[in-house]
Amino acid sequence: MTAYRARAFGEGLLLALCLALLAPVAAAQQPLRVELDAPDSVRPLLERHLRILHRSDQILSEARADRLALARRTRREVADLLATEGYFSPEVRLDREDAEDWKLTVVPGTPAKIAAVDVQFEGALGGDGEALAARRAELRKAWALEAGQVFRQSAWDDAKRHLLDEVAARDYAAARIADSRAEVDPESATVRLSVTVDSGPPFFLGPIEVSGLKNLPPDLVQRFSTLAPGRPFNQDELLALQSTLQNVPQLASVVVDVERDPALAAAVPVRVQVTEARSRQLGFGAGYSSNTGFRGEISWRDVNLFGRGWELASALRVEQLRQTVFADVFLPPTGGTHRDSVGAAAERSTVEGLTLSTQAVGVARTNKRSITGGSIDTRLALRLQQEERKPDGGETTRRKALTLNWSWTRRAIDDALDPRRGDVLQLEIGGGARALLSDQNFLRLYGRYVRYVPMATRDVLILRAEGGATLAKSRDGVPQDFLFRTGGTQTVRGYAYQSLGVREADATVGGRYLATASAEYVRWFRPQWGAAAFVDMGNAADDRDTFELKQGYGVGARWKSPAGPIALDVAWGQADQRLRLHFGIAVAF
Repeated sequence: MTAYRARAFGEGLLLALCLALLAPVAAAQQPLRVELDAPDSVRPLLERHLRILHRSDQILSEARADRLALARRTRREVADLLATEGYFSPEVRLDREDAEDWKLTVVPGTPAKIAAVDVQFEGALGGDGEALAARRAELRKAWALEAGQVFRQSAWDDAKRHLLDEVAARDYAAARIADSRAEVDPESATVRLSVTVDSGPPFFLGPIEVSGLKNLPPDLVQRFSTLAPGRPFNQDELLALQSTLQNVPQLASVVVDVERDPALAAAVPVRVQVTEARSRQLGFGAGYSSNTGFRGEISWRDVNLFGRGWELASALRVEQLRQTVFADVFLPPTGGTHRDSVGAAAERSTVEGLTLSTQAVGVARTNKRSITGGSIDTRLALRLQQEERKPDGGETTRRKALTLNWSWTRRAIDDALDPRRGDVLQLEIGGGARALLSDQNFLRLYGRYVRYVPMATRDVLILRAEGGATLAKSRDGVPQDFLFRTGGTQTVRGYAYQSLGVREADATVGGRYLATASAEYVRWFRPQWGAAAFVDMGNAADDRDTFELKQGYGVGARWKSPAGPIALDVAWGQADQRLRLHFGIAVAF
């Protein structure tokens, strides 16, 4: 017992001695709190990056050497940070207010301005010739920093990067920054900039090298490409090919680039790395339209039919007023210029007292090319069809026709799903002849124009007009697809779907002439929600002398869905003297 007490007394004495020895050290150290005094122009930068402001729990020794080291480090950090914003002569003081509180005072001084800029070029781009001189002048004109601007490191880095990208984007894939300097004169607060770009040799395209294909045919990528060996390198053309291939359903991902090795400049291979997409897909869908009622659909898609990269698109669609089954096979394009397809379809509909059954087979060639601000689509199709038509209270008739049809569509809009600026023009011509398997000689002409005019901050005015004429002795023997009916959503609202046309027995059938026009103002009072007011007019008839426009007008609600604006409209049909509800996608083309 005595030994235990002696041992406990010794341990207590040792602990007391240690505390006594550590007490002066703890008393000589204090937690550090720093107050920043700096102008608003530089305060956010310092508050975000200065270390001393983010270590409130640090302990600073009373030793003078420690305080001086902290002050030197802080001044160095402040100077480095302010230099990125053009301040090269700041005044920095770190003062002790009391035992725990410190004050950091920063006076940034006058920001340095750019006094001169010198942009030079080496390599092939630095050679003689009018074309090269014009290219250099264009690059210098596009240089972002000018004399008189405040120097900032981020702007300097961005300007050099943009210059290099502009040189490397066309002809000179291996371009690099050979030299760059920012010479600072703190006394005059000026900076002289100089940058030299070595363009290297001009690059020319070689063969396309594709990797990643397993089940698809090896020539699939080449069939979508418009790049030719020997063509000067252009990054935009490579990106255009990449964008085209990314929209090809057979491919899940695509990367198109070249190796930027000057040794390959004479014929640099275009490397296309792809990942194949799943080839087969079964789909189900449902929907509703005020035109044709509720809809259900089953679709089957195979984008590698017979292992040849052909695309099969087929579906069975059942609507309340119309039922359709179709199958189309699309072949890969030839040289990226046009695409051929073959298909068959059968449809049965009962609309406005007319029961119509149609079967058709056909072949088509489509072509899409880009233009400034948009695209132009053309389509040439040969179609053999037969139809059976039965108007309520009338006789059943059968018609057949072999038709050749051409369509041309130019789109120049800012957004394909939600346009606010631009226009769409569509033209069609088609017909058949009795000498070539048709029951009647006829020629169908059709045109449609939609104009989008931005109004106020977010609003848009939509102007639409369409017209058509079928040149024939009479409508007898002409398939309904080559005649005209109108009315309903996206045409003349306030009237039932395809209710404007020619009365035959107790049904409305197609006439030889069509004209419609519409003006609609959409007010977006929230990013996703808007309201519309509109006036529509139009009609379809078989005689120009008795043609009479029918008016409809109303208001509606708009909601921006991922598929485009959804429209819910209430319209008054002036001729019918009744109110109708219309529902559908509001994109008008």
